[in-house]
Amino acid sequence: MAHEIKLVTEAELRRTVHLDLEAIDCVEEAFAKLATGNVVMPPVLSMALPDVNAEVDVKTAYVPGLEGFALKVSPGFFSNPSLGLPSLNGLMVLLSAKTGLVEAVFLDNGYLTDVRTAAAGAVAARHLAPSNVSTIGILGTGVQARLQLIAAAKVRAVGRALIWGRDTDKASRLAAEMKTALGIDVSACSDPADLVAQSQLVITTTPAREPVLSADWLHPGLHITAMGSDQEDKNELDPKILACADVLVCDRISQCDKLGELRSALKTGALKGTDTVRELGDVISGSAQGRQSEDDITVCDLTGTGVQDTAIATLALGKVKRANAGTTVLA
Repeated sequence: MAHEIKLVTEAELRRTVHLDLEAIDCVEEAFAKLATGNVVMPPVLSMALPDVNAEVDVKTAYVPGLEGFALKVSPGFFSNPSLGLPSLNGLMVLLSAKTGLVEAVFLDNGYLTDVRTAAAGAVAARHLAPSNVSTIGILGTGVQARLQLIAAAKVRAVGRALIWGRDTDKASRLAAEMKTALGIDVSACSDPADLVAQSQLVITTTPAREPVLSADWLHPGLHITAMGSDQEDKNELDPKILACADVLVCDRISQCDKLGELRSALKTGALKGTDTVRELGDVISGSAQGRQSEDDITVCDLTGTGVQDTAIATLALGKVKRANAGTTVLA
C-alpha cells in the first residue's frame, strides 16, 4: 500500500512557516509538555569531525499528544565558505508517532531550527524578563541576533534595541536593518558593558569560547538569555553570573550541564550543584518559580532541545498541507 510523504524545500518553508506568535506558542507548549515527564528525549548525538573542521548534531523527541516526532540532523562544516558553500545546512524528518512511517522530509538547511531557536528565546523572555522592557540588548550579529530580537519584540513592548558585535560594521548594518523591520530605535553599541547597563533584557547569540558578558555588569531587573553555547567548548557568560542570579533556568538541565553555560559554571566551581536550577518547562507550567520581582536578576541557558524540533516540524507540516505546498511522493 502506497504511503504519501511530503518533500518540502527551504524556499517553500520560508513562505509558509514564520517566526510569529503561533510558532512561539507551539514551542512554549512543547516545553510545558517536557515538564510533565512523559516526553521521551534522548541526549543529543554529537559527532566531532576535527579532520575536516566539522561537527554533526542529531536531536529528536517524542511528545505525547503530537501526531509525529522529528529527527533532525544538523551538520556544521566550517571550512565550507572557502569552497563557496554555507557552513550550516541539514534537514528534519517527521515520522508518525502511531506507525513510524515517514510523513515529511523538510530540506530546510537549518531554517526550522532558526525559527524554533528564536521562539525559545521569546518563551524565556515571556516568562523571565521584567514586565517593562524599554531596551533590549543583543550581543552578536549573526542570524540568531536578528531573529532573537524579532522574537523578543513580539512578547515585550520594547521601544529601543542595542546591538554589539566584534565586527562594528556588521553591528551597524544589522541595527539599520532591524530599525526598518521593527519600526523602533535600533543602534549599534561599541561597548558591551554599556549595552548591558542600558538594557533590561540581554540576549547573547555568539559562538564565543571566552565570556562576552561579565558578572561585574549585572544590575537589578536584568534578564539574560544565553543561547550561543551548544557545544562543550563554548562559553558566553562569566560563570559567576549563574551563581549571582536570583533565578537560574535551563531548557534541559541534563543537557546544559554538558553543552551550555551551566557546564562552565559547574566546571569552574562558581556553581556547586544544580539544586537551585530550574527548567523552563517547569516555570511555564507553574511547578517552579520564575521571576518574583522586577528587581530580580534572571538567567536562562538555552542549548536547543529535541522537543522544539518536534514541535516546529509538526507545526510546519500542518501549514504546508493547508498551503498545498511541497511535493507529494509515494513510498
